[in-house]
Amino acid sequence: MVKPVASRRDMKAFIELPFRLHANEPRWVPPLKLERRIFLNPRQGQFGRHGGEFQLFLAERDGRSVGRISAQIDQALNDYQDNAWGMFGFLELEEDPEVLRTLLDTAAAWLRERGRDRMVGPMDFQMNDESGVLIEGFELDPMVKQPWQPPYYQRLCEAAGLEKAVDLYMWNLEVSDREKVLPVIWELADKLEPEHGIVLRKMSRRRLRKDLDVFGEIYNRAWRRNFGFVPYSKEDLDAYGQELQLVFDKHWFMVAETKEGEPVGIAITVPDVNKVLRKMNGRLLPLGWWHFLNKGRTMDRVRVGFLGVKPEYQHTGVAAGLYAEHFNTAAHRPQTGGEMGWILETNDAMNKGMEAMGGTIVKKYRVYERMLPSASATGVDSPPS
Repeated sequence: MVKPVASRRDMKAFIELPFRLHANEPRWVPPLKLERRIFLNPRQGQFGRHGGEFQLFLAERDGRSVGRISAQIDQALNDYQDNAWGMFGFLELEEDPEVLRTLLDTAAAWLRERGRDRMVGPMDFQMNDESGVLIEGFELDPMVKQPWQPPYYQRLCEAAGLEKAVDLYMWNLEVSDREKVLPVIWELADKLEPEHGIVLRKMSRRRLRKDLDVFGEIYNRAWRRNFGFVPYSKEDLDAYGQELQLVFDKHWFMVAETKEGEPVGIAITVPDVNKVLRKMNGRLLPLGWWHFLNKGRTMDRVRVGFLGVKPEYQHTGVAAGLYAEHFNTAAHRPQTGGEMGWILETNDAMNKGMEAMGGTIVKKYRVYERMLPSASATGVDSPPS
């Protein structure tokens, strides 16, 4: 039976299901339960507060939770992309094809009743949250905002008839691999200031929110044609700024700007807080808070979550300068390497850039889709149970 999450008890079961499913999986990282409660609350979480509509569902058998899923509508995405997509996410389940089929059918029916013509996912709630099903890299630890699932998730999704929409790549870079970087990267970086008058500076915690306005401008221009793109609003940037305060490290947050002070590029690289979350095991008490306060001793990897340049400055080598600065920073920081991405498999420019940096694809995530014919065409009037 699949039922909507409608009570505190249901929400507790929804949040705690992956803790049971993956209890013996050393690669899975438990999220902070309090953060999940806020994130999933329609009045407190960013998605719900700014117009996102969603419903959570639980699959139960003999009084025990065996699967979960969300169905959601991102009106900002629909408006910008001029489409009628719906999404699904927060997918967790036992290795049971019937459970997955019923969860997907339930989410599809909920979306179809609301006029959606396609179901895309998984994503929690948007593409910039945890997205996709892991299809390569099971042996590696997931980094911040990366999901981890056992191999049977891909097998069950494809057996259930979900079609591939797009794959997302994570590239690994190590400071010890400096000699693998194409020489042109260093040449472009060296010319950045003398030939183009562009310098790099590190962000400060005090100026972080102001610099995020620059991030929003660059992201909204440079990424606008990407799959699943939704432009950042002021409210989104406010929320993102609060989130980044928890993991801010001045050494890894970078801005490229002209000598007149015009920002032209930005990189937001986040120390891998998953190392800390694993020790916290989903709780602040009794010792979770202590692990978080001492996170600087634990985080030895970084994730480059964003690196972008204004289109009119992309010929100047700004990206090369930001890449080179990451290597220079890693040479004297505890974090000597990490991952860049995700990057769409269709983003040839960024993937070629990662090859030029000597990077290696170490993880792949797959986003799926299902077309949703109208309810009248299928004869379906309500979600299955």
